[in-house]
Amino acid sequence: MCSPSNASGACGGSRACDSMTDTFRSCRWLDVAYQLGLPVDGSYVSGCLSEFYIYIQGGRPAWVWFQELLGVVPPPSQVQKYAVNCSWFQETFGECPKVADDETVRRYARAYIMMLGTQLFADKSGNRIHIRWLPYVARLEEMGTYSWGSAALAWLYRCMCRVANRHVVKLAGLLQLLQFWIFWRFPRFRPEGYETFSWPLASRWSGYNPSGSEKGPRVQMWRLRIDRLQDREFIWMLYTTLDVLQDVHPEALEPRHMALWRYVTSLIYFAVTE
Repeated sequence: MCSPSNASGACGGSRACDSMTDTFRSCRWLDVAYQLGLPVDGSYVSGCLSEFYIYIQGGRPAWVWFQELLGVVPPPSQVQKYAVNCSWFQETFGECPKVADDETVRRYARAYIMMLGTQLFADKSGNRIHIRWLPYVARLEEMGTYSWGSAALAWLYRCMCRVANRHVVKLAGLLQLLQFWIFWRFPRFRPEGYETFSWPLASRWSGYNPSGSEKGPRVQMWRLRIDRLQDREFIWMLYTTLDVLQDVHPEALEPRHMALWRYVTSLIYFAVTE
């Protein structure tokens, strides 16, 4: 079993890297489970990034397997090494036919899961889907047995480490989790008008769409607010209040899951280990 760690996600690098991840070290497996409803116990998410024949009976090429699972192969213009343009996925699998047999539904489900991966494990391109997910979508019945929450958190920690480098200008990873974590933990930073919530807790901010105007002044304003923060302005025990607990899914409160919050172990996502 691979459950998320309560480590800060240090990636064996510089002080800047450690400082960056330590700033958000309270964003842990508990937040992933409660905010997004992702499982944090189960098998680790890993595998081969290129030699897919290792996982294919008979040593068939990866794109042959792709066609068997999804029923179609993207044209060469839509492929970059082992990644496919998101636009092709959206155009091809945008809406499942109303009258579809079981196999067609399964193909659309596989495509949807692969597209969902661009949200949980976003990279800087933002417009490509890696076919590393083929071994996973080939066994749809096992998708719920993996620790998706710890994998998403591992990738977010690694991206936060990378962006601490002064030569890196963009942050990748599950940024929605980071934003919602800030809104929940820092009442001072919350947008107004979002007082009702349900499960998962991140749904509270589902309609939030910040304005892109006056970016410079807003950045300066928020930096000043952060500099003036006091420890009393951070909610340390977020998930103990009754108004929050009443909306948490009962399964997340079972003892077998509650015990995970005390585990100290590695966060794994393919080649990333935190």
